[in-house]
Amino acid sequence: MKLSEFKYNLPKNLISKFPADPRDSARMMVLNRETGDIEETEFKKILNYFQKGDCVVLNETKVFPARLYGKKEKTNAKIEVMLLRELKAEERIWDVLVEPARKVRIGNKIFFENNQFYCEVIDNTTSRGRTVKFSYDGNLFKIIERIGEMPLPEYIKRDANEHDKETYQTVFANEAHLASIAPPTAGLHFTNDLLAALEKKGVRIAKIVLNIGQGIFEKIEVEDLTKHRMYSEYFNISRESAETINKSLKNKKKVFAVGVSVARALEASVLTSGTVKPNKGWTDKFIYPPYEFKIVTNLITNFHPPASPSLLLSAAFADKENLFKAYKRALKNEYRFLAYGDALLIH
Repeated sequence: MKLSEFKYNLPKNLISKFPADPRDSARMMVLNRETGDIEETEFKKILNYFQKGDCVVLNETKVFPARLYGKKEKTNAKIEVMLLRELKAEERIWDVLVEPARKVRIGNKIFFENNQFYCEVIDNTTSRGRTVKFSYDGNLFKIIERIGEMPLPEYIKRDANEHDKETYQTVFANEAHLASIAPPTAGLHFTNDLLAALEKKGVRIAKIVLNIGQGIFEKIEVEDLTKHRMYSEYFNISRESAETINKSLKNKKKVFAVGVSVARALEASVLTSGTVKPNKGWTDKFIYPPYEFKIVTNLITNFHPPASPSLLLSAAFADKENLFKAYKRALKNEYRFLAYGDALLIH
C-alpha cells in the first residue's frame, strides 16, 4: 500500500471548530466491515450496538494545557512552546516543539509569566523539535495548568478558550494520567449518563492508558508505508483491565476500542493465545493495511485527516474500500470532521 492511496479532499468548512453540545448529540455513521452497509444515526444511540458481556475499552489519559507562550531573551520575540513529553522530571527536561523554529537555537532562553521562570534550549531534535530544561523549582504542572492553553490542533483555526479545558477532554480522563497533548477524540462523545447506561446493560468497562503525543499530529512523509516510523508513546494496560477484556474474548463477546489509541495499545499487547497481556512501556506500533486485528472487534473513532496514521488504522480495520465508501458519504452529507467532529462506528 502507498500513502497516496489514502488521500482525499477535505473541504475546510467540514472541519469542526467546536464540539457537539451535548457530547452525545453528535452524528454517528455505522459501517459494517463485512458487508460494507452503512447506517446513519446519533451517537447517543450507540447503546443499541452493545450486548451484555461486551467490553468497551477507554483510554483514560488526560490532556494538559501544553501550549505555552513566552518571550525570547534579549529580543522579546514571541515564541510558542508546545510541551510534548517530560523526559527527566528531576531535572525538568522536556521534549517540545517551538514556533517560529528559526528563531530558537541551542543556548537560547525563553521566559514565561513576566520573567518568573524560563526554559533553556539544550538540544535540537527535529526541524521544530527542541529539548529544553526549565528553571522552575517546584510543581511545574501547576504552573502549566494556570498559564498554558489547551493544545488544539492547528487545523481548528481558532484560539483555545477556557471552555476547551472541559470539552477537549473526555469525561473519564484521570488526573493521575495527566500527560497527553490530545484526547482520544472518539471518547469525547461519551457522557457519564451514557457510560452508566452501558454498565446497567451489562457491558464491561476496561480502562487503559496511552499518552497521546506528537504522533497524533505528525504527517507521514514517505510514500512507502513500510518505511514510516511512529513517534513512541507510553501505555499501560493493568492486570485488572486485561482480565476484563479477556473475559469478553473468552465468552465470544465483542471488544469495542474507543479510539485508535486504544486499538494501538491493545494490538501491541497480544499473547499467542489471542488474548491481552498486562503490559506497560513504550509503543511505536504503526498499523496500516493489510493488518489482522487480534483483540479489537469493533472500533469507535472519528473522521480523520487524509493520509494520517489514524486514517490508515481505520482503513486496516474496516477495509480500505469500505472506509472510503463511508468517507465519501460523510463528505456528501456534510458530517463534521476531525477532533471535534462526528463519530464513526466500525463493526
